[in-house]
Amino acid sequence: MTTTAVEGTRVDAIRVFILDDHELVRQGLRDLLEHEGMDIVGESDSAHEAGRRIPALKPDVAVLDGRLSDGTGIEVCREVRSVDPRIRCLILTSYDDDQALRAAILAGASGYILKQIRNHDLANAIRRAAKGESLFDPILRDAALKGMVAGAMSDPRLDVLSPQERRVLELIGHGLTNRQIGEELRLAEKTVKNYVSSMLAKLGFERRTQAALYLAQTGQA
Repeated sequence: MTTTAVEGTRVDAIRVFILDDHELVRQGLRDLLEHEGMDIVGESDSAHEAGRRIPALKPDVAVLDGRLSDGTGIEVCREVRSVDPRIRCLILTSYDDDQALRAAILAGASGYILKQIRNHDLANAIRRAAKGESLFDPILRDAALKGMVAGAMSDPRLDVLSPQERRVLELIGHGLTNRQIGEELRLAEKTVKNYVSSMLAKLGFERRTQAALYLAQTGQA
């Protein structure tokens, strides 16, 4: 967060990135959030471009349109958080879709918000996400994550993995970095990197984002 002066005090301005394929929507969000004292660090109408720019700009929160011409906000969320899990993502959509809601949870989003939300409530949701809060019901979130792991780990294609490689894959699905996985498993980061490389090679993947997507898709099947 950057620091700005407001009425003689110092407050942290939340850094926000906006992804939406409608220019009027982006402008409306920019005007609203800047009025709320937030700092808009970037915007885009393309999922592909956003997936590249967001990790580089390091916003506190990325507000992502659910459906775009070249992808979805959920896919962008998964990609961004696999690179930098400190970036919080909110899916802002016109569609009340249970499957998409579950996919947003599995992608590591902080919330799934309908565009009918009131301006003040949206601003508060972004503030909560910036603090690391989840806007999902805890029971729903835990059930989705457990379902993802259980569904994926029952796939016979994973029989080629060692127990440690399976654990590393599970933690990648939860959005952890190699360093965080090392802390969780009490392993050196270099050792974790070797496990990740071995696991990806055995499953025929080139990037860890593919492994995270595999987990999410298997958990939804």
